[in-house]
Order: sequence, then C-alpha cells, then structure tokens
Amino acid sequence: MARIVTDYLDETARLYPDKAAFIDEKRTMTFSVLKEESQRIAGRIIELGLRKKPVVVYLNKSVECIAAFMGTAYSGNFYSPIDTKMPAERIHKIIDRLKPSAIITDESHMAEAEEFSQDAKVILYEEAQRVPADVGAVEAAKMSVIDSDVLYVLFTSGSTGTPKGAIISQRGIIDLAEWAANELGFNHETVFANQTPFYFSFSVYEIYQTLKHGALTYIIPEKLFVQPAKLMRYLDDNEINTLVWVPSLLQMLSQFGVLNRPHVNSLRNILFGAEVFQTKHLNRWRNEYSGARFVNLFGPTEVTDTCTYYEIKRPFADDEMLPVGYSCENKDCFLLGDDDKLITQPDILGEICVRGSGLSYGYYNDPENTTKAFVQNPLNTSYPETIYRTGDLARYNEHGELVYVCRKDFQIKHLGRRIELGEIEAAVSSVEGIEDCCCLYDSDRLIITLYYVGKNDSGNLSEALKKLLPDYMIPGKYIKLPEMPHNLNGKIDRQKLKAMMKGEN
Repeated sequence: MARIVTDYLDETARLYPDKAAFIDEKRTMTFSVLKEESQRIAGRIIELGLRKKPVVVYLNKSVECIAAFMGTAYSGNFYSPIDTKMPAERIHKIIDRLKPSAIITDESHMAEAEEFSQDAKVILYEEAQRVPADVGAVEAAKMSVIDSDVLYVLFTSGSTGTPKGAIISQRGIIDLAEWAANELGFNHETVFANQTPFYFSFSVYEIYQTLKHGALTYIIPEKLFVQPAKLMRYLDDNEINTLVWVPSLLQMLSQFGVLNRPHVNSLRNILFGAEVFQTKHLNRWRNEYSGARFVNLFGPTEVTDTCTYYEIKRPFADDEMLPVGYSCENKDCFLLGDDDKLITQPDILGEICVRGSGLSYGYYNDPENTTKAFVQNPLNTSYPETIYRTGDLARYNEHGELVYVCRKDFQIKHLGRRIELGEIEAAVSSVEGIEDCCCLYDSDRLIITLYYVGKNDSGNLSEALKKLLPDYMIPGKYIKLPEMPHNLNGKIDRQKLKAMMKGEN
C-alpha cells in the first residue's frame, strides 16, 4: 500500500513509462512524462522555500493540471484548483480565504493570475518545464511528507453560496483509492472519461485510480457536453469502459434518446453520485446497458468524496428512491435523530453522520463553519472522536440499506406535517413526460413550489401526483421551465431557483 499519493506515480512511471496516462483535446501525457513535468513543477516550488503551504492551480482543465497537482504534492505542499472559467467574484472569495503562497498558471492566463495573486508568487508552467528538476531536492521534499499532511483544499459552495474549503489529507485519498480498487475492480485496463471539473471532488476517482493502476483517463472536450450524440460517439471511439459521472449528464443523455447512438460496446462500469439519479432515467440506462455494473456513490467533499456505496442489482420502480447503501471500508456512516440518539430501525428519518480516516480536517481558515459540522461524536463520551454531520437526511429500508431522502434544510413543516421535499421530487420524476424537477418551499406564502422541465401542463401533472402522494404533499404552485439551471458542479442551482421564487412573489 502506498504511503503518500506520489508513490502511485513513482510506481506507474516505473511499470508503464510509455503508456498514456491522461489525454485531453490537445495532448497525450504518458506516465514518465507526467512524472518528469510534475517534478519540474515541484522543483520550482521548492526553490521558493515553500513547505506545507497552499498552492493554487489556475489552468484550463487539461493534462497539465494533473502535473501541477502532483508537482505540488512532490514539493510537500498542497494544491487548490481554481477553474479559469469561474466567476471573478468567486475567485476573489477563494483567494481571500486561502491566501495562497504560490499560483501555478500558464502564459495565456498570467495576467489574470497576477491580478488576483495578492502576495502569492506566480509560477508559469511553461517556464518551469524549461529547467530540469533537482531530483535530489524533490526526493528530500517528498520524504518529508507524511500521510496526515494536507493534499488538497477543495472549495464547495454550500447552501449559502459562500465557498468553504474542505481540507483533505494524503491518507484520505489513499484510503479512498485502496477501497475503490478493491471494491470497484479498477486496474491498468480501466479507461475513464472524465466529466467533472477538477475542483469538484468526484474527479479524484479518475485522477488517483489512473495514478494507482496505470489506467487511462480521457479528459472530455467541454463542447461535447452540449452535443449528446457526439458525446456518445466519443465514448465509443475511445473505447471508454468506465464512467464516474454526475446524474445530471446521464439523465440528459437519456432525455435526448441517444443511449444507443451508438451503443458503447466497451462500457462496463457506470458509477454516479453527488446528487439524486432519477430512477426513471437509471432504468433506461440499465435497459440499454444490461451487462454493465451500476454503482451509486454517496458522500460529500468533506469525507473525501465517498462514504457509502450501493451496487444496483435488483429492479426499482420509477418512483422508488435509490439506496445509497452501506459504509465504505474504514468509514462508519450512521444516523442520528434530533436527540442525537442512534437510529437503527427502518423508516425513521435521521441525519447521516460519518467517522473515519477520510474525514476532512475542517474548512480552511473557517473555524466557525468547521465547529458547526465537525463535532464530538455524541455516542462517545470517553475520548475525543470527531464526526462529520453531513446535513443529509436518510432512513433505512426493509433491506437494511441506507436511503437518502433530502438535505436537512429541504425538510419543511407544512400544514402541521413534516415533509421531505426529496420525496416529492422522486414522485414527480417518475411521471411520464417529466425530464427534470426541483421542489422549493415558499415560507412567506406557505406554498410548495415545483419547478419542472417536461411536456406536461400543471393540471395533468397535479392529477398524476394525486395518485402518488398524499394531499398535503401536492405542490401548490407549478412553474414550467425551458431548462433547469445548473451550477458549476452540474447540480441543480437551487440558489438561482430561490431567487426566481422571491422575484415571483
């Protein structure tokens, strides 16, 4: 087992030096070249005298990003990706919170990087590659790193839209990578098609499984995400066998009816997570790719992305909610009630809490939010033990499987009854003709508001829901949209919908 993540790259560069590791629209990078370019980046950071400091990677999504991440790791520092397409306001918020010591960018983005750099040193990728690495200095820096050191800080939006930087250790990623290798069966023949941005925690699967096994990751050109048929052709042409995607994209391909245009014969693993996959669309995928393995992955950035998993083996009705399953190895996920008592019985709602070595250290330079979410385990009064309160509500079903219901702040009290908006969304998504949906509660007017995309009018939709939901859960207002707004991570942008709802009052 690797000690730190650069051990993975050292080993794969030794075993598969000339094998392609990462391929983007412009370039193929082999494992030996990846190590060489990473160490040159490391050498430049070491020259600045930095150790255990934050380093921003400000590059277009590309193979060079991976080298910048690994270069930062080799140098004994930790990285934080900032996408070049992020809004300037968000970038400045992240920089203010992170206060990086260095920023890695390229010549085409140097002016922008210098504008928000504050006191950080700007490292040009091209310039760093012109100077051979001092291998001795890089090796010394690497040997000073231990598995509890920070590897990266990823900034999540949270429910308020204010970035929070989750701090993830080397050990957290090693733990996830070893579990995923054992449970999900990745190896040197795995071919990924990366969809998620590198500032989104789901991307750690492609990055670190590729480095661990000597696998291959294609970085999908962004233009294909609005060209469904061409995207499927891309998967087929490159013989992709493994997807680790957010459900929004999988649902879009289902909605456009392109799952067999062409049928991707090489596809063997379809892993999804980060949001609810509407069962109706999952069933379409399972019908088309009956020989593939489907796995629901659940977990926030704060637990190194995944804490539970569920392989879909039995049939599910279109209006059923998918289980998120069981705890990953070396992570313990459990439910706490409002009284902080352990819930073990079926059909009782509780908050998902997590303990284990994959937990984030908290939020960077943010003690207030850290102390709210990372707390002493109330089930243990004998010694210090931190758990993460996810803010997600779930229950056990009759099979003992954990079933995600909704965010804690999506649970409302309406007409004297507690309602989980996620259950309404599950019912709506099962209705024929509905492509996407989101429920919000207008607390000023005491109305459940449904935003949806589909062919249905509000009258027909309301009649259909009366057969699926009790009267008190039927939305009071229906708003049909031409398309559902999504945030940078590909999730439904609830903040934008809330702003729309306020403007309609």
